Amino acid sequence: MSAELAKAETPAERSATPVPAPPGRRRGLTSIEALALLLIFGLTARPGLTKIFSAPAAQAWSARFVAVCVQAFPFLVLGVVLSAAIAAFVPAGFFHKVVPKRTVLAVPVAGVAGAVLPACECASVPVAGALVRRGVAPAAAFTFMLASPAINPIVVVSTIVAFPGNPEMVFARVAASLAAAITIGWLWARLGKTEWLKLPKHHHHEDGKWAAFWSAIRHDFLHAGGYLVIGAAIAASLNTLVPETWLQPIADHPVLGVLALAVLAVLVSICSESDAFVAASLTQFSPTAKLAFMVVGPFIDVKLAAMQAGTFGRRFALRFAPTAFVAAVLAAVLMGALLL
Repeated sequence: MSAELAKAETPAERSATPVPAPPGRRRGLTSIEALALLLIFGLTARPGLTKIFSAPAAQAWSARFVAVCVQAFPFLVLGVVLSAAIAAFVPAGFFHKVVPKRTVLAVPVAGVAGAVLPACECASVPVAGALVRRGVAPAAAFTFMLASPAINPIVVVSTIVAFPGNPEMVFARVAASLAAAITIGWLWARLGKTEWLKLPKHHHHEDGKWAAFWSAIRHDFLHAGGYLVIGAAIAASLNTLVPETWLQPIADHPVLGVLALAVLAVLVSICSESDAFVAASLTQFSPTAKLAFMVVGPFIDVKLAAMQAGTFGRRFALRFAPTAFVAAVLAAVLMGALLL
């Protein structure tokens, strides 16, 4: 009987039958709500936190953490502002005009251009995507993507401040980063295949250049500042909480020390404008290991790998990330042996 009633139901009646609404997505915490919860936790846990941070080890950790952040944040802010200005106000056609047509010459020119055009890692990947979209050779665009956050003037000045009286470290960082960036560009020109590369789509900010400028500042500062805090906390923890007898065998080993800090640079994802201060605080490790930390970080880390995969495709990122890591480590070891 129920089957006959279902058959007798007209299409209009079936369309009028209410359809249950899909369950709504669970809303996450907003930044204001997260801050309120953090303040409530701080007020309720104040007696316990006061006791914890009154310990000598906690005070030493706090002093190291604050010192790294205070030294690094001015350079981080300056780098974010300049990179946002380049991304918002410098048209991609400008790079297309100044880069030579021949790839073998375009790669070193793009590397040198990165030395005078500041762009942090978060900005260099979209800029490289815009260059490829405008017809610049991918090898030159990738060289600029690596060189700009690694050897721009802000990074050089921050390295000078972080390593006072040690110009060899500054020169070694610039030389190793530029050599690795140019090498990767030439490798792509020689071995890269078009099918590995997903050409990026154009993203236009409808509210104008100034809106794009402020949006880039907010995005880059929040991301880069968060990673700086994480990196400073890890450096302070290594220097304060980890026993010297644990770290010293790794730090003293010429190979393990370099690889340990190279992998740490990939994991902590510190902005290049401030990574020199974290490297300088890792006093147990050799100068070459610190150099590897500063050269590898702007080339490839966790956030950069995700951004490169999203911009150029996963097939590209799976090949580019290991190549960048190996080239950066080898360049750092070579320059460390020659200059440090």
